[in-house]
Amino acid sequence: MSQVMFDLDVLRSFSTGIALGSYARAADRLGRSTSAVSAQLKKLEAQAGTALFRKAGRGLELTDAGETLLAYAHRMLELNEEAGAAMRGADLQGWVRLGLQEDFGETLLPAVLGRFSRAHPKVRIEACVARSAELRERLELRQLDLALVWDTGEQMTPHGERVARLPLQWIGPRAPDALDAPWWKERERRSGARKTREPLPLVLLDAPCPLREIVTAALDRAGTPWRHAFTSASLAALWAATSAGLGLSVRTPFGLPAHVRPIDRTAVGLPALPQMSLMLYRAQAAAETPVERLATLLMEAVRQHVQLEPAQLH
Repeated sequence: MSQVMFDLDVLRSFSTGIALGSYARAADRLGRSTSAVSAQLKKLEAQAGTALFRKAGRGLELTDAGETLLAYAHRMLELNEEAGAAMRGADLQGWVRLGLQEDFGETLLPAVLGRFSRAHPKVRIEACVARSAELRERLELRQLDLALVWDTGEQMTPHGERVARLPLQWIGPRAPDALDAPWWKERERRSGARKTREPLPLVLLDAPCPLREIVTAALDRAGTPWRHAFTSASLAALWAATSAGLGLSVRTPFGLPAHVRPIDRTAVGLPALPQMSLMLYRAQAAAETPVERLATLLMEAVRQHVQLEPAQLH
């Protein structure tokens, strides 16, 4: 039986079309004709020996085999890029100081730093996990080269770009029995047209925290009473308190631990919350090569982790 050798160029067309939601847009992005990309996909299905797509209304969606191949395609393209970067930057040297918020410490940092250090072993990285106010201050003082932070509308260095926009969500415990607390049962009984008198217990970061103001302002506009049930400087502590049923927290879907989950706000009469922009800031416009390389890896990792729709990417 002959061994299948997948063509990386074909895999790139395949994955780009899925990411953009259209193979016509993928052809334009890759500088190819639509018919050339179509021929590549037929070749890929022939190599796979099974259907990769099925009809879904007027469009196509991936089969189970297609989903499996897409995951391998991402890995193969990533490894190819990493190998190329290693060859181009084998002698790259320098120092990169990275700051990011706690949301990304466990979800992004290990993979990104691992890829970067393998490709550029002579570049030293210092990483700082802190809250947005501290990261802003350190960036302005040039104590950081890069900072990945949530945009809260505060003035920052102009050398930044938006990576994505993500919705804020009400977050509660994963375990059903954690919502046996009287405050939750009261909300369930009185949700809908009738207002609950039981103040909503909130689990939020210590002040100063712009997210606290966003959440409490939304509740005040909706006429929903609230109280601070648990505050901490640690995001991990917030997740522990939320998981225990002490109250509800608010965060984007990025990096949620397994023991908490988004809550259907309409089921218990909670107000809608806005979206937040995730920004990548540089200390200076003309960043050095190691800084730009790490910035590229960070943006790629964010997009892969949250599996964003094209409309959310910027």
